[in-house]
Amino acid sequence: MKLFEFEAKNILRKYGIATPEGNIASNPDEAGVIAEEIGKPVVLKSQILATGRGKSGGIILANDITEAKQAASNLIGSTINGNTVRSLLVEEKLDIVDEFYASVAIDRQARRYIVLASTSGGIDIEQTALAFPDRISRYWVEPAVGFSKHTAESMMAQFSNINKLDATKFASIIATLYNAAIDYDAELAEINPLAKTASGEFIAADARITMDDNALFRHPEFTDRSSLRVDDTPREAEARRQKLAYVDLTGDIGIIGNGAGLVMATLDLVHLFGSRPANFLDIGGGAQAEIIKTGVLLVMSKPEVKAVLINILGGITRCDLVARGIVDALNESAIKKPIAVRMIGTNEQEGTRMLRQAGVHAYSSMEEAVEAVLGV
Repeated sequence: MKLFEFEAKNILRKYGIATPEGNIASNPDEAGVIAEEIGKPVVLKSQILATGRGKSGGIILANDITEAKQAASNLIGSTINGNTVRSLLVEEKLDIVDEFYASVAIDRQARRYIVLASTSGGIDIEQTALAFPDRISRYWVEPAVGFSKHTAESMMAQFSNINKLDATKFASIIATLYNAAIDYDAELAEINPLAKTASGEFIAADARITMDDNALFRHPEFTDRSSLRVDDTPREAEARRQKLAYVDLTGDIGIIGNGAGLVMATLDLVHLFGSRPANFLDIGGGAQAEIIKTGVLLVMSKPEVKAVLINILGGITRCDLVARGIVDALNESAIKKPIAVRMIGTNEQEGTRMLRQAGVHAYSSMEEAVEAVLGV
């Protein structure tokens, strides 16, 4: 789950990392009040769960209250990178003399956290890695040992373009960022840029935190945001609200199965037979009739879907409950699309009987079911 910039900065402030003076505004008048309180030029930053907002016009400088209100009027309600702007972070404009980069992220291949530091902030870290490989320091954290300020200071030894005082400040912030990432179960905690101002202070000019959804029970203040994903399609967002594992694809054959491996095998088989799946939907093990109905309705609602293939291996999942969910969906939906079902396992005969009464044929072979649905 991605946090908005202002939420990430609220966390950083709790740990003593400096952030620009500012506040959240949801309308032009509020933006004007905040700009007046700051009393100097401000930056209005669209609060959206997407990157690249600066290049897309989502960040505007304002020299006074009038400009701040006008900028807020232009930004609030606008669409940037597919996201509607509903609020702005109005902050003081920093007097920046240098920019750094700091992040703590999960390296999934190494199966541990990696800490990154760079003396070239403000641009994508990938660009820095290509242009200035000597300006990036990396440290893979041993979980049983952790990460300390001393370790962060040792990372600074790689840099020849930073003085001792700045290196000490930078190291302290990196160590603190790591602690925040651990405490908040972050998959990513990033400060870019970490700005050095004319007064020598280090301030988190921008920040991103992405939390592990599986750990949200430890952070109840964010549980109401767990369904927000910036890259979700509307159907994926609805599936997430319904607690369904659903991904939109580009084909025209709707796919439903129980178990990720079985669904993936079904996708492959549809490809093998010369067609393309329209989605991935795993209803999970032991699914009840209501979940089956919700899934069928969701897949049939996709305009591109011309037919639906349901593949069920009944272990803890009862075939009669699957059948009941399919029948309930067909009775409830005004959208009628052909359905082929491969269903074997627990209560298979009862489920097959229920489907037959509803005019739906059930197959015991995956290949037969795929051939049937592609023959539509």
